[in-house]
Amino acid sequence: MSVKIVTDSTVDLLPETIKELGITIVPVYVMSGNKTYRDGLDITQTEIYNRMLTGEQFTTSQPTPADFASVYKNLSKETDQIVSLIMSAKLSGTYNSAVQGRELAKSSSNIELIDTKATSGALGLLATQAAELAKMGESAGNIIDTVRNNIPHVHIWALLDTVKYVLRSGRLSSASNLISGVLSIRPMITLREGSLWPASIHRTRNKGLEKLAELVKTNRNVEAVQIVQSVDLAEAQTLKEKLADFIDQSKIHVSQLGPALGVHGGPGTLVVAIKEKLGNIGTTTDETEDRKSFKLPSIHLPKLGFSSLH
Repeated sequence: MSVKIVTDSTVDLLPETIKELGITIVPVYVMSGNKTYRDGLDITQTEIYNRMLTGEQFTTSQPTPADFASVYKNLSKETDQIVSLIMSAKLSGTYNSAVQGRELAKSSSNIELIDTKATSGALGLLATQAAELAKMGESAGNIIDTVRNNIPHVHIWALLDTVKYVLRSGRLSSASNLISGVLSIRPMITLREGSLWPASIHRTRNKGLEKLAELVKTNRNVEAVQIVQSVDLAEAQTLKEKLADFIDQSKIHVSQLGPALGVHGGPGTLVVAIKEKLGNIGTTTDETEDRKSFKLPSIHLPKLGFSSLH
């Protein structure tokens, strides 16, 4: 029996990719008022971003242990080996829910959980690799080892169009007075050891886009790139074409940011993730060396400490 791959809905892969690779998704919950939606099932990306632009506010919540248990039980009818790749435990309680779900499932299958220290496009790159190996008939042990070896070599940056939605989450009260008058800045954030860190801020979106391209270009050993845009897929395609000047276009994939993360970054959020080839690891610009870690909302979010404005 082949190994089955499970991940959560922050993976931000295209539905056709998920189907083709046979990945099982456990959805994060998105809430507005007294209504709760399952990410990717009960509400579309387009609908949620349109509603956010009218002023509607959303929050998120992790999947329940029962959600994971149900998935593990069902897959155990098809396989005795399940590998579950979960978004960073430092960003959400989703990993803990998966651990509890494994216990609830009481499955005879071997269920291996991996805290990927990633989310969005970075998680997508790892899940894609795992699923491709599973389709090739690789053992669970080889898949697990490959994913764990690749985790330190996956990098991600997110350019926000505004800080408004992050501020609205209520997790930035300590920084609100400092930035309440500069809502037009374009902050860029990154993940480091599974935690959100500030990377840079930019006066214009074009400057931010230039920085994203530069961050990818400076890495000489890129194996794959995932570009994830919330609303403007044409912008993502333009960035793909720009990156194709120095990276094989077949290595660059574009998808749409799901609401589980999009409600925190807001419409206009653009994510770029890269996976390096193992071996001669490239040089990736790290602007967070002397910065303090921070957290973005309910999938825990920030205290700002950005580098100088560009």
